[in-house]
Amino acid sequence: MSHAAPKGDAHVEALSPEQYAALADFRFRLRRFLAFSEAAAARAGLPPQQHQALLTLAGHAGRQPATVGLLAEQLLIAPHSAAELVTRMVEGGLLAKARAAEDRRRSELSLTPRAEALLRTLTAAHLEELRDLAPALVGALKPAVP
Repeated sequence: MSHAAPKGDAHVEALSPEQYAALADFRFRLRRFLAFSEAAAARAGLPPQQHQALLTLAGHAGRQPATVGLLAEQLLIAPHSAAELVTRMVEGGLLAKARAAEDRRRSELSLTPRAEALLRTLTAAHLEELRDLAPALVGALKPAVP
């Protein structure tokens, strides 16, 4: 079995079986959290990507106004995909979109009261899940740290 080093890093030491096991366990637990997140969003009537968009916008509060470009960057999607997502969310009553005063080409995004209520409920459930999962995530990484 070959253990190829990451591109550009020819001097990486081989990992021990315990380190591989720790990383595999961490990834498994992270995937379980993501599955929980998707299921929780679905139960709330939101596609997972819309939940992620709401969280991105809520977490961006207080900085420069949120834009379609911000969503594209934070969700790792193409700008046109972010624009389509915003359109669906505006139509669904989750986002408000307004032209920026200083640059009419830009649209500023904000959560509607309905979106804020959904996000509060989802975030409470996610924080509880993370509190339960955090010790296992940290424990999974301990053997991997040299």
